Amino acid sequence: MILTVSEAFPPHTVVSMPALSPTMTSGNIGTWQKAAGDVIAPGDVLVEIETDKAQMDFEFQEDGVLAKILKDSGEKDVAVGNPIAVMVEEGTDIAPFDSFTLDDAGGEKAPPKKESTEEAAESSEPPDSGSKTSPSTLPKDAPKEETPEAKESESTGGRLQTSLERQPSLSPSARALALELGVPIKQVKGTGPGGRITKQDIEKFKPASSPAPAAAAGAPSYEDIPASSMRKTIANRLQQSMNQNPHYFVAATVSVSKLLKLRQALNTSADGKYKLSVNDFLIKACAVACKKIPTVNSSWREIDGQIVIRQHNTVDVSVAVATPIGLMTPIVRGVEGLGLSSISSQVKDLGKRARDGKLKPEEYQGGTFTISNMGMNAAIDRFTAVINPPQAGILAVGTTKKVAIPSSMEDGNGVEWDDQLVVTGSFDHKVVDGAVGGEWIREFKKVVENPLEMLL
Repeated sequence: MILTVSEAFPPHTVVSMPALSPTMTSGNIGTWQKAAGDVIAPGDVLVEIETDKAQMDFEFQEDGVLAKILKDSGEKDVAVGNPIAVMVEEGTDIAPFDSFTLDDAGGEKAPPKKESTEEAAESSEPPDSGSKTSPSTLPKDAPKEETPEAKESESTGGRLQTSLERQPSLSPSARALALELGVPIKQVKGTGPGGRITKQDIEKFKPASSPAPAAAAGAPSYEDIPASSMRKTIANRLQQSMNQNPHYFVAATVSVSKLLKLRQALNTSADGKYKLSVNDFLIKACAVACKKIPTVNSSWREIDGQIVIRQHNTVDVSVAVATPIGLMTPIVRGVEGLGLSSISSQVKDLGKRARDGKLKPEEYQGGTFTISNMGMNAAIDRFTAVINPPQAGILAVGTTKKVAIPSSMEDGNGVEWDDQLVVTGSFDHKVVDGAVGGEWIREFKKVVENPLEMLL
């Protein structure tokens, strides 16, 4: 929100903390990309903001000059709507704004209560969706536990450190590279804007050759790592899912020999236009099964005091992607109407931007069914996954193994090698009965083992 204010200062505009996602109630200030006095054009990145899901760029959409920054890099839990900067028109003298304060900008509102923040973080719906499962429709008069009276803590007299002083600022790609190379981030000196650590800094890092000091007597043998906003959101949603959704699991062994041959043939004839993965076929198979068993493509909801099961007409598949900051589930929408090459290109694009922390909220919120594939890890034969609320099902996919099966030759004495994988469906028993979950797995198995049906 941007509010124009004029009092004892030249005409100016107060820039407020934006809501970069439907569930965002506060955010952390990252690196400012502009300094006081800089000219800003529409589309310029003003500042990086860490939300409950990702680190995002705040792009300003008006012309002007940045007169003063009201919230420095490292400020945490700045409520949506609170002032963060002051803008003026080009040519305005910004010297008077040296004495401009938060009070001059209208002051700050109280930070959101913890209960409402957690409710918003746990919901995958926008607060104004009209559903009783969204945060804004939850009863406000619900009883709350009494909290002990706050007591003022003793001060050490030391200077408060900003978040960036405690934890170096770095891009998601640099963080991923540091994790891959085992580089200790706190020992890297950043050369980017505002001391930001870049990928080049990670690649050029050389550890100090000094011997490690002996551990002090009685020193702890562990390290407490503060949970990030992303990790807290994941924890809240998975705990909510396990507590509120009665899970049951259905597993099946599926032959993918024909699918692998079809994949090889299509990739060979593609002339480099696309490169299909096994997961692309499995995403399409999920959509086929969901159209045949639409109960699985549904969700349990409460609307205006009435419990309903919402059955979706399109299959929007959430694809689990591991990122340096946690699990994300970008969505491939309308999979039932997409070809394999289109699915493949969307998955690659969404996966890359998820790992770089560049997804838009609408690209990871929603979805009607989820697939989680750990087949790239040869050690994983099978696993079970937690349902992504408010969805009613998720498919967990293990790695492909070669299995000896009886030969189809007339003498029947030989064996053949078949490529197989194990899939496990997790279903919400409120929505999907056990027999229905079994029917969905059977339809999925049928289309995977006869992959030409996906092309019909």
